[in-house]
Amino acid sequence: MNTNRRDFLKVALAGAATALTTNTAQARPPKDLPPDAVGILYDATLCIGCKACEVGCKNANAMPTITDPALEQAKDVHAIWDASSDLDSRNLNKIKAFAQGTAAVKDREQDGYSFIKRACMHCVDPDCISACPVSALTKDPLTGIVGYNPDACIGCRYCQLACPFNIPKFEFDKPFPKIVKCEMCRHLQAQGEIPACCAACPTGASLFGRVSDLLQEGQRRLNLPPGTYQDYPLHRLDSGQQRSAEVRGYHPHLYGETETGGTQYLLLAGVPFENLGLPALGPESSAQLSETIQHTLYQGLAAPTLLLGGLVYTVYRRTEAERHADDVEERRHD
Repeated sequence: MNTNRRDFLKVALAGAATALTTNTAQARPPKDLPPDAVGILYDATLCIGCKACEVGCKNANAMPTITDPALEQAKDVHAIWDASSDLDSRNLNKIKAFAQGTAAVKDREQDGYSFIKRACMHCVDPDCISACPVSALTKDPLTGIVGYNPDACIGCRYCQLACPFNIPKFEFDKPFPKIVKCEMCRHLQAQGEIPACCAACPTGASLFGRVSDLLQEGQRRLNLPPGTYQDYPLHRLDSGQQRSAEVRGYHPHLYGETETGGTQYLLLAGVPFENLGLPALGPESSAQLSETIQHTLYQGLAAPTLLLGGLVYTVYRRTEAERHADDVEERRHD
């Protein structure tokens, strides 16, 4: 009986090992941008740091504000309004500033400064969706917007760990917390409106439109000669409203065009994006890589079978050794 059990375990282990080595899965293909996907083009050279987009976002999404009496400054300025310096559970988008040296000239890397707007990038192949175990985060098949369902969320915060842009935030101060992130005002879009940040922007720095059109607009701006005056659309790409502004010169890259498989939130700036706190990412999403590895390991349940078989065999060998030792001890006593 013991010989048969041992032979069975050896055969099971050999079969699992063979399945693991011969049953390899193909790489998961990258996901494509929906043809009518919408997005936002943010142009830091047009941004004046007024934060009207932050106010519009809060009003449109019923986000709380906070005033801290301890934050008082001179000249009778008391209780600074919502003075957080980065995205948090009360802010879906945030205007931040980069400064170097004397910060005397806007949109210049040396002795210059630049604004940058942080919000959900709405990745084409989102890591947060891949990491979420309960599908609380989903990607709209038409608009491409990454939406969040608080009723499905279990609060694991895997999305926070997975996001390469550090976007999702968690309401640590609430008894029943949820994840907070920009959803590109999808509730307003359902009513024929545009995201509140784009509607509130007075300079055209935040521009709404189809991603395919925004990509063309971004490339057009990269080719504009610095020092000339050009017309820039306001609020949305097809609004018909424009304002003239001087081309200050761009860092030669449209951020989000290729990063992590592409994003629907595109950025232009006059300084390198690494200076603005944005990560340098390759063209392949982590979701594609991780899911390829997982599918390879678990295809046909080869890896779990191998692991379970190894554990069972180890326990069996140990049990047999203990039985043999007990038999020896009993014979010694006899």
